[in-house]
Amino acid sequence: MPLPKLDQIEQDFAVLDDWEDRYRYIIELGRELPPFEEAYRTSANKVQGCASQVWLKSFVTENGQPRLSFTGESDALIVRGLIAIAFALFSGQTAQKIIGTDAEKALGRLQLTDHLTPQRSNGFKSLIQRIKEEARQAMGAEASARQS
Repeated sequence: MPLPKLDQIEQDFAVLDDWEDRYRYIIELGRELPPFEEAYRTSANKVQGCASQVWLKSFVTENGQPRLSFTGESDALIVRGLIAIAFALFSGQTAQKIIGTDAEKALGRLQLTDHLTPQRSNGFKSLIQRIKEEARQAMGAEASARQS
């Protein structure tokens, strides 16, 4: 089953009145992440700045402009859910859109930063920065290919 988009997550959050229910929902989102291939569990794919172990692998498809999709994993259930939320915002988008997205504003609608520990919040920001860096690299690869 595909992960819901951010708008759907936002609607689901609105129905859940208390944060205990929202945390359970976030954990469920994490359980819906596709399995992460062991071969991707490398130091190059490890996200720095996270208290938990987090891996991110991006895939770039070209169809006029680079479009990214992601797979990810964490050893912490709540962090797996945060990965799923980040993917709901970014996966399947063009590199240009990923770079231009104000993630803080988009994710602010979920009020996550108000309810995550500072450590988790910083780790989530590190994941977002890594996704944007992957998009910048894809844009750079596209520019290099055009110049060849």
